[in-house]
Amino acid sequence: MRVGIVILPEDRWWAAEPKWRAAEEYGFDHAWTYDHLGWRNLVDGPWFSAVPTLTAAAMVTSRIKLGTFVASPNFRHPVPFMRDVITLDDVSDGRFLLGIGAGGTGYDSTVLGEPELTVRERADRFIEFSEALDGLLRTDNHDHDGTYYAARGARNLPGSVQRPRPSFLVAANGPRTLALAAHLGDGWITTGKPADTLDEWWSGVAELAERFSGALESEGRDAARIQRHLSLDSAPVFSLSSKEAFADAAGRAAELGFTDVVTHWPRSGTPYEGRETVLEQVVDELLPGLQGR
Repeated sequence: MRVGIVILPEDRWWAAEPKWRAAEEYGFDHAWTYDHLGWRNLVDGPWFSAVPTLTAAAMVTSRIKLGTFVASPNFRHPVPFMRDVITLDDVSDGRFLLGIGAGGTGYDSTVLGEPELTVRERADRFIEFSEALDGLLRTDNHDHDGTYYAARGARNLPGSVQRPRPSFLVAANGPRTLALAAHLGDGWITTGKPADTLDEWWSGVAELAERFSGALESEGRDAARIQRHLSLDSAPVFSLSSKEAFADAAGRAAELGFTDVVTHWPRSGTPYEGRETVLEQVVDELLPGLQGR
């Protein structure tokens, strides 16, 4: 099992840089940051952009994979974002992971002054965004005509380091986005279903995992070649609340067939409130065993 960690883009670089360096030194397989203009109860506080943050992280690391958790079409157009993706992949020498999702309601969806989309409209836009971005990254001089986006002779030279493009990790919980992940994704990311208890949440995760397997079968894809990422901290209990909590969560994820789990760097307040001493315990006592499974 591979293990990743999310570092929220909220600190000045002098404070953030040591965390990115430590994520690699600790032995995590991948490190991520959120791609938002503002997020939930942190919208009134400091927040930095994902693409420059990951670019800076690439310059102070050499092994760990780096990714967006996750980019969405709420405020992105696939043509300029294609350039960002190619640049990040180049600067990181092929270590970039492209996590993409439909985007939700809230600040990102209202700050540009556009009307709120329905759940169905967000799924429509996300499917088009993903397909357009896939074409733009794969094909130079690409055209796209859609409901939400257009491109005319979009150039992508020199292309990405990873061929034919960086890995698409598609965040999906609904039937249409699960189908998209099975069709287009190199991997799947899930947060599970909202739940009040841990048992309810894990039951929802198991149901989604089964549905994703069915979607892969419908597409005729080899399930063994598709990554499955679980965001552990969408559960009602923070995975780094204790060493035991993390061990239990990682073990249950492995039983459900997940290839990757993702936790969050502990913060001093909500969300993801916790102690870095627990993170260090997990790194020292659990991480080597998990990665050796």
